[in-house]
Amino acid sequence: MIPLSRYNAPMGRRKQHDAPLWKRSAADWRRVQLRRKLLTLLCALAIIAALVGADRLGWLGQPPQADPARYHEKTFRVVNVVDGDTLDIDVPDGDHVRTRIRLQGVDTPETVKPNHPVEPFGPEASTFTRRATLDKSCRIEVIANQTRDKFGRLLAYVYLPDGTMLNEVLIQNGLGYADPRFDHPHKIRFAQAMKAARAAGVGLWANTPPHLPYYLRR
Repeated sequence: MIPLSRYNAPMGRRKQHDAPLWKRSAADWRRVQLRRKLLTLLCALAIIAALVGADRLGWLGQPPQADPARYHEKTFRVVNVVDGDTLDIDVPDGDHVRTRIRLQGVDTPETVKPNHPVEPFGPEASTFTRRATLDKSCRIEVIANQTRDKFGRLLAYVYLPDGTMLNEVLIQNGLGYADPRFDHPHKIRFAQAMKAARAAGVGLWANTPPHLPYYLRR
């Protein structure tokens, strides 16, 4: 039987665990909250450090900062042409045995896009690129910090064996558009080439009206 004196003892003499829950948990709750915040911060810092380390070691794929050293001003053989503005060169890229290049600043009419019709002068652009590059050694130029598109393809200027730039030649011959959506060092130069091709009515500009991509329609 529990003595009645236990319940009649003054508050100051009661044991700590006999205090009401709301009184004895307020300070503890603040300490728990602080510990949780500190633990969350430490976990976040650890994750960031791990990701940075993995990226530097190349575990997250080909580091973007490595692209200039790997490709810029180097010559590679073209082993496949996808369409007018996309081709493959004979150098591995991460898990891929080849590097896929998307020509910087030029957009040729579609020929292989899924669920999309073949566009006027798309086959001509593909044929031109294939004849100009396939099984030939071409020099690659990339822009630091602007080497990949959203699909992971290498953005580059491709120089043909005769020294001319494929990107610009396609525009000059009316086989591609100067893409205004993204900034790059030759943007103005490409726009001027497209203006001249349009004025001359060559290639895709021979059609009246021309088949324009959405970003050139006004």
